[in-house]
Parts: sequence; C-alpha cells; structure tokens
Amino acid sequence: MSAIPAVAALDWGTTRLRAWLIDGSGKVLAERRGDDGLLTAREKGFSNVLEGHLGAMGAPETLPVIICGMAGSRQGWLEAPYVTVPAPIGAILGGAARVPDQKRDIRIVPGLAQHLADAPDVMRGEETQLAGAGLPAKGRHLACMPGTHSKWVVVEDGAVAGFGTWPTGELFSVLAAHSILKHSLGEHPAPVAADNPFFRQWCDQALGEGGDVTSKLFAIRAAGLLQDLKSQDAAACLSGLLIGGEIASARRRYGTGDAPVVLIASGALAGLYQAALGLAGLDLRTVDADEAVRAGLIEAARENGMITRIGALA
Repeated sequence: MSAIPAVAALDWGTTRLRAWLIDGSGKVLAERRGDDGLLTAREKGFSNVLEGHLGAMGAPETLPVIICGMAGSRQGWLEAPYVTVPAPIGAILGGAARVPDQKRDIRIVPGLAQHLADAPDVMRGEETQLAGAGLPAKGRHLACMPGTHSKWVVVEDGAVAGFGTWPTGELFSVLAAHSILKHSLGEHPAPVAADNPFFRQWCDQALGEGGDVTSKLFAIRAAGLLQDLKSQDAAACLSGLLIGGEIASARRRYGTGDAPVVLIASGALAGLYQAALGLAGLDLRTVDADEAVRAGLIEAARENGMITRIGALA
C-alpha cells in the first residue's frame, strides 16, 4: 500500500463479506471479498474472521473498523439496535454500536425499524447504501434497492420517512425449487437477460394488471405443457412477473413524484430492474450498490468520529 489506512469498512451479510481499507481522503487502498458471511462467522468466530481479512490486507492492529449488515443482527456478532423511522440518515449512521472487549474500535451501523401497525418492517445494510447514494439533501426521493428482499425507501429532506419490503428474490427461489414451477424451470434455473422477450412480456403484463401475480403463476407451467415454453424462457417469465409485480405494488403504495426513482443495484439485477422500470414508464437514476455501500460506510466512520477528513472515492 502506498498510503496509510484510516479505517477498515465492512459490508457483512448473511453469506458474503466485503472489506476495504480506506485512507483519510476516502481512497480505497485494499479490498477483499469472501464467503465469510454471518452463517460462517458464527462457527469460526466473528473476531477471527475479521482479523483474518484485516491481516491479509496488512491492516495495523489498532485500525478502527466500521461494519454494516447482518453482523449487527440478533443472530450476528452484536445486535445493533434498530433506529425507528422517520430518522435523519446522518443520525442513523452516528448511532453505530461499539463491539465490547476488542483491541480495536469496532462499530456496527444500526438497522431501521418501521413500527406502523399495518406495515411493520425492518432493514439492515440498505440504510448504509442510502447514505452513500448521493441523494439530494432537499426534497422527496424514492429509492429502489433490489435483492433477495427488495426495499423501496422514501427519503424526505435527508431523512428516511418510510420503507417497504418485497421479497422478490426469495419468492423466485422458493417457487423455482419448491412449487410446481420447478418442473418448468429445471433444477438450475437459467440466468435471465434484461432483453429476453419473455421477461419483458411478463413484466409488462404484471405492470398492466397492477401487480396481480398469483393468478399468473400457474400459466407458466401451462405454457410449458401447451406451448412448449423452454426452461430458460420459463425462468424469464417468472422473473418478469415478480419484478413487474413488485414495481406495480410499490408504485401504487408510494407514487412516483417528480424526481427520478433512484435504483441502487449492481450487476445483472441492475439490468433487469432498469428494463422493468423503463417498461413502467418511470424515470430513473442508477447508483452502483457496491460503490454506495462503501461510500455510506465512510460516511458512517465520519459520523462516529473514527476518521475526520473525507474526500471523494477514487
């Protein structure tokens, strides 16, 4: 490394971990990724996993660490208490919980809780992506954060006003593996491309019918039996149906407003949602999820006094 790290930043999820060494200006000095998520770390020990990654990157023994994600859940290293919304994003980050009995200053960003009687909800990790997404300080903004449990978040004047969860990725996995549709999609469903005509057709149908997807699910099976629908196209149908249903439902709940939808996503998932949001006629601005979570972790380090000078990410 050509510079001295100021902080280590980790996005620690259920199955995966991403770690960066960051200098005082916000430049990335080193990076590691691994299958050392919560499930593995509970067996090996969170401290052991952390020190293994930091040691491999040459981090000093006293380097402070800021963490977001499922490492702060009830099943994680330390439960970082939820912050109740509405709440300013800066205040959320500044409430990171310190892990006791460690030689380093290690803190975990709290998640968010929505205590509405008719819409209880929680999130962990996405709050940090929001902080790094470059949302304007003023006005109302709607963010879409796809994943296993997709989040749609309303941010008003720099504060999280409310959010909702659509378990779109999990539904796809469950239906593909444990429903009648497993006979249509095959044992290992094919990756879905955003330009697949079946994806676009079924997404458009779900959007047009306001998100009513359950009445369409069995039609995928029927199309295989009656119209020779191939397994890779059946996967595209299911993906389009579920994503289109999610967008239609979220649009009905939150509206669209004047500002573009902020899509915080990476990789193939970003392409699918870009296509689906386009079919919905929505303006959008895409933010890379990896870059957003890293920027959010740096902001969390600043809010907790772990580093004092922040610059733009390299």
